[in-house]
Amino acid sequence: MGKEIEQIALERRHTISLIIDINNLNEFTAENLKKADVAIEFSKPETAVGNIRTCFAAGIPIVSGTTGWLEHFDDIKNECTSGGKTLFYASNYSLGVNIFFKVNQFLGKVMNNFPQYEVEVEEIHHVTKLDAPSGTAISLANDLLKAIERKKRWQLNGQDNAEALKITAIRRDTVPGTHTIKYDSSVDYIEMIHSAKSRKGLALGAIIAAEFIAGKKGYFSMDDLLRF
Repeated sequence: MGKEIEQIALERRHTISLIIDINNLNEFTAENLKKADVAIEFSKPETAVGNIRTCFAAGIPIVSGTTGWLEHFDDIKNECTSGGKTLFYASNYSLGVNIFFKVNQFLGKVMNNFPQYEVEVEEIHHVTKLDAPSGTAISLANDLLKAIERKKRWQLNGQDNAEALKITAIRRDTVPGTHTIKYDSSVDYIEMIHSAKSRKGLALGAIIAAEFIAGKKGYFSMDDLLRF
């Protein structure tokens, strides 16, 4: 993702003042961050919260695309809004996926009236993806939980009772990301699928989000950017 973001940023005539990876973590300082207008953070679940707080301390707006840390999300969002900081967070920056989110919300409300259809979420990603289920799958599942009254919680790779919404997470080869919503009955099934061809759509979305929050204060999401 870092290389994709770098390429698209340069194509859009941005200047990159700092690139941080595992080899130069000592350069991730407030002084260096202040050379930039916006930071873009795609890292690991265990480092995302610290990275965001470091940007907050430096007063730098940050776009985060790291998933797997959302148990801390409410605290981070409160720190952002109460402290006059700037954060843009999305579980997926692809335009197509965000359209997919909206269609999933609508279809979930329709299918709430048809309990004969069992619903589940499946996601497939490359073998190097660190978290499971994906942040996108969790977002899809949470939207379904809001829409389908008979489902009370999601469950990874299993379903112990009818109230659990099953999420299946598969790690395969170099798949950039495929998400499927499945509704299955005794007589037919309905499937809705989004498949990413590469990571370019995610990178472009992250750059557009960075352009969007430059000079702004507060918490933002793809709903603010796309105005759905």
